[in-house]
Amino acid sequence: MHRLARAGGTAELLRWLALRAEGWAGLLDSDGTVLHAAATPQAGLLPDVLREAAALAAEGVGVLRDRGARAYSFDKDTYTGLLFPLDGPPGTSVPVLAVLAPRPLPAGLATLLADVMMPLTLCWESETVERKRRRVDLAESRGREAVLHLLMTGQLSIAHQVAGALRPRLPDPVQVCVVECSGGSRDEVARVCSDVSGGRSWIVRCPVYARHLILVMPAGEKAEGTPLDLAVAALVDDSVVGISEEVPLSDTATGYRQAFHALAVARGLPSRHSCFGLSPEPALVVGSAGTRWADALLGPLLAYRPRRSQDPGSQELAATLGSWLAFSSGATQHLKIHRNTLTARLRLIGDLLGLDLDRLADQAALDLALRVRATPARHRPAHPGDPAPGDAPDLDGLLAGPALQAWAAEQMRALDPAGATAEATLRTWLACEGRLGPTAAELGISVPGARKRLTRLEAALQRSLLRTPSARYDLWLAFRAADLTS
Repeated sequence: MHRLARAGGTAELLRWLALRAEGWAGLLDSDGTVLHAAATPQAGLLPDVLREAAALAAEGVGVLRDRGARAYSFDKDTYTGLLFPLDGPPGTSVPVLAVLAPRPLPAGLATLLADVMMPLTLCWESETVERKRRRVDLAESRGREAVLHLLMTGQLSIAHQVAGALRPRLPDPVQVCVVECSGGSRDEVARVCSDVSGGRSWIVRCPVYARHLILVMPAGEKAEGTPLDLAVAALVDDSVVGISEEVPLSDTATGYRQAFHALAVARGLPSRHSCFGLSPEPALVVGSAGTRWADALLGPLLAYRPRRSQDPGSQELAATLGSWLAFSSGATQHLKIHRNTLTARLRLIGDLLGLDLDRLADQAALDLALRVRATPARHRPAHPGDPAPGDAPDLDGLLAGPALQAWAAEQMRALDPAGATAEATLRTWLACEGRLGPTAAELGISVPGARKRLTRLEAALQRSLLRTPSARYDLWLAFRAADLTS
């Protein structure tokens, strides 16, 4: 009995009791709801055993509760029911052990039930504490996830307020680190990261990728003289680590994208670690003209007012759009919404903006516009050659500006080491809306062959292509900008 309590807990003890009683054993709460139950195959003597036994036990719990008794028994047809409340502090609600067995009762069953009460009570109390601990852990995890979501959408003031109830305080400036670990080890890796950083980093379990941890840590954070990201890669054998450049806390979304792209590169390196190596972000070089363009493009969405109070407003729709552009169908996990809700919101956004969200060109424009609006104004100075103040250029006019032309040229130069076919492969992939099947057909190769080509290009570009957040939007913008001057 004590061995079963240590090894299997409440469920194993109830299975053992049901076998010894040759019937049904269960734990029920004070209103008769079955919490755990087990039945032996010999319980066929009971009519429709699982349903009937649970109903009879629930009825007995009601009688026991009304009488305030410490035990209760009843006879029904050819079997007997025995009910005993577990031990607990006075005035607390405790579960009831119910056993239904055919008559005549097996020898020594009453004594057996008396003996099992203590280990069963200890098992239940231990499992109750564990359930509460898990709820607390889940609440803290969801709280950290909410803070990260607020940071990613630029809502710093609210993020600081929510983070005030947790620890540590949000650092500024930060580096964002994405750690990819093997399946089932994320909790253990999170503990390693917490120990290595001395509790100074924000550690969030990624809501989209089940093997990813996101660390928002003070810029330049070190553990015993070693950069934190390198220390994690060294301590966790099967981990892969990507880290961003130093960014202000307000640019956490940019830091996350950089770390995710660095992670794609790190998968192919023996060190299993990589720092983001391409900059700047296009949103940082669009200048004040880019701000006017973004405001004009997103204007109908930002001015939207729902007809009903329960419908999503402009801010929630903008957050939905940003999440979908970053994570595609994974936005349902990121936002905790149903896929039908996501589809309905995207349809509404497309109607408001007059854009086809299935087109990569429109996706790239919206992604850039959202990033421009999320970039602090101090990073968007005017550039020579910008359109005159008051004018809102179209996307081609923006891409033709000298700053974005220089940015595009930098992206194109990164393709040089990848060989002559790199640009053709990427252009075909983008023309096929980023879909592997049509890309493979256009190139005359197999789908695995197309995937391998793009994987090799991830290393050359130091950007993620096949997993979201993907560099496909930036690549589309870079190729479009290059085409404007060709």
